[in-house]
Amino acid sequence: MSNAEEPTPAVVNLKAPPIYKAIVTQFIVTIIAAVSVFALMDGVAAYSVFLGGMVSTLPNAYFALKAFRYRGARQMLLIVKSFYAGESGKLIITAVMFALIFAGIRPLNELAVIIGFIITLFTGLIATATLGLKST
Repeated sequence: MSNAEEPTPAVVNLKAPPIYKAIVTQFIVTIIAAVSVFALMDGVAAYSVFLGGMVSTLPNAYFALKAFRYRGARQMLLIVKSFYAGESGKLIITAVMFALIFAGIRPLNELAVIIGFIITLFTGLIATATLGLKST
């Protein structure tokens, strides 16, 4: 048989998606946003933006660790369970972090917390979409 006629292997080694790149991107954007706000406004607004960014970044990191532990068709049930567990945990962590920040940190710029969260949330969405479009 020539190379053109050889059958392709039935099993291909699956690599984990590079989701960590999206998490790192979120963290970097959080830092840049906080430093920028510190330069333009004040320290309270800066750490408020940082906290809001971390409310998005840390739960996403938890989700990524939970959801992408398993790969392959034989692990399908575990993959589905880990996605549900990851998403549930992510929502709980997000709610708890917001509650702790709003209840326990004074002084706090609440609008800056929300803006930091939204900026980092959209950064994660864009980074994940960009990673999905690249063929590696």
